[in-house]
Amino acid sequence: MKGKKILLAAIAASALMLSACAGGSGDSGSGDGGGDGGLIGVAMPTKSSERWIQDGDAVKAELEAAGYKVDLQYAEDDIPTQVSQIENMITKGAEALIVASIDGTTLSEVLQTAADADIPVIAYDRLIKGTENVDYYATFDNFLVGQQQAWTLLNGLGLTDLEGNPVDGAPEGPFNIELFAGSLDDNNAFFFFNGAMDVLEPLIEDGTLVVKSGQTDIEQAATLRWDGETAQSRMEDLLTANYSDGDQVDAVLSPYDGISRGIISALTDAGYATGEEWPIISGQDAEVDSVKAILSGEQYATIFKDTRELAKVAAAMAIDILAGDEVEVNDEETYDNDVKVVPSYLLAPIPVVKDNVESALVDTGYWTKEDLGL
Repeated sequence: MKGKKILLAAIAASALMLSACAGGSGDSGSGDGGGDGGLIGVAMPTKSSERWIQDGDAVKAELEAAGYKVDLQYAEDDIPTQVSQIENMITKGAEALIVASIDGTTLSEVLQTAADADIPVIAYDRLIKGTENVDYYATFDNFLVGQQQAWTLLNGLGLTDLEGNPVDGAPEGPFNIELFAGSLDDNNAFFFFNGAMDVLEPLIEDGTLVVKSGQTDIEQAATLRWDGETAQSRMEDLLTANYSDGDQVDAVLSPYDGISRGIISALTDAGYATGEEWPIISGQDAEVDSVKAILSGEQYATIFKDTRELAKVAAAMAIDILAGDEVEVNDEETYDNDVKVVPSYLLAPIPVVKDNVESALVDTGYWTKEDLGL
């Protein structure tokens, strides 16, 4: 990852300043901390998911360690609130914006205001669409995330290893599977679903996997705002409509840990019990409750996206832009926002199952043993 090392060089020296990590991730996590640098606005979507709290804290810490003041805001999944927060950042004199959008299609007007004030914009993990006024994009390889989610399902069913390679003596199936997708207003949802279907569709076509509900389109599988209760309700409906004949669902594609927990609740309420007949369930973000569910056998896997590294990338982008230095990217083809292809830096995700929870999450310092009840 030579490019990544170059990208992070701009903040390597300042990392030694991070002794206190500049705490605070409140709805107005403003930048009284930090050094003599200018103000950078950081807009996050919600505190309802622990990953976004971690993202906000990490970005803030990286920028403050480099001497910048930070205005960190959470919009609680309310689009007008996020627009207003970004407007306020511009009014306060923010020199750059790092934005994890709630709905990537709704920020064109406020980002035009930013552009008119010569404020660069970095899209954080969620692509901002429909505007030329987004300069860079920091994210993970989201198509690969989807593939990994599918491979974890196949691994749990005994069909492949975690990299999708067939295993000797694999069962023939068929296996009943149901599909969930993320929110249609989040561009990443399409990459996750398309990556997963790139793996699963051939096995659906040859009969190894059977989607009893017939709901194989992303519009049918979508979960608005990635909401766990919405996912739980849909899973309950799927079980009632398609599995009341005594058939069991063997696997469920879930793109996010919060959705996975909703699916688990629906299965539990329907009488499923952990053990040999418990379905294989995927996930994403390595949230504490879902890692605990992996350890207890309720969730099979999650995809770990190290938000500490993503924060470093996004912060380095902002720092380089403001310093007039070249911004390092490793993808200039994939992320078309319907107006332009946004130069991007893609980080590598890591599939996590019970066997590598400690090596992937504890040994790297992302969670402690105490966090996970180990």
